Amino acid sequence: MLLGVAVAVAATDLVTKAVAARALAGRNTVDLPGPVDLALLFNPGAAFGLGAALPAGTLAVVTAILVAGLFWYAWHAAPTTNRLGRAGLAMLLGGAVANLADRSIDGVVTDYLHTGWWPTFNLADVAIVTGAGLLLLSTFRQPPPTEGAVQ
Repeated sequence: MLLGVAVAVAATDLVTKAVAARALAGRNTVDLPGPVDLALLFNPGAAFGLGAALPAGTLAVVTAILVAGLFWYAWHAAPTTNRLGRAGLAMLLGGAVANLADRSIDGVVTDYLHTGWWPTFNLADVAIVTGAGLLLLSTFRQPPPTEGAVQ
C-alpha cells in the first residue's frame, strides 16, 4: 500500500506539472474562482526557495539522500505504524520523489499553484505537507504503551 500510494502521488504530480507547464507557458497568471490561482514558476531551491544559490547538482544530491533516508524510514516503520501514519508516510514519500524527479530533469522544480500570500507551490508540496500532518496526527492516535511493555 505504501509504495502504491507513493507512486500514485508522484505520477499525478508529474503529469500535473507537465500539463501546467504546457498550459501556462507565456502566461503570467490565470485567475481562478477561490483562493488559488495558477502561475508558472520554476524554483531552483528547496522549500521557499532556500538553497537557490547552491549548484543544482548539490541540491539534487542532498535531496536524493533525504529521499533515500525517508524511503528507508518509511519501509521500516510501516509495519508498526497505524493506517493513518502509513498514509502520511506514503504521501511524504510520493511528494518527495516527484519533486526530486522534476528537479533531476533541469535542476528546477515546477510550481504552479499561487495564492498571492504564500510562495507558489505544486501538488507534491501539498502531498508533503498533508503527509507530515497525517503522520503527526497518527502519533496522537497511537494507543499508550502498556505497563511492563518492552520499548
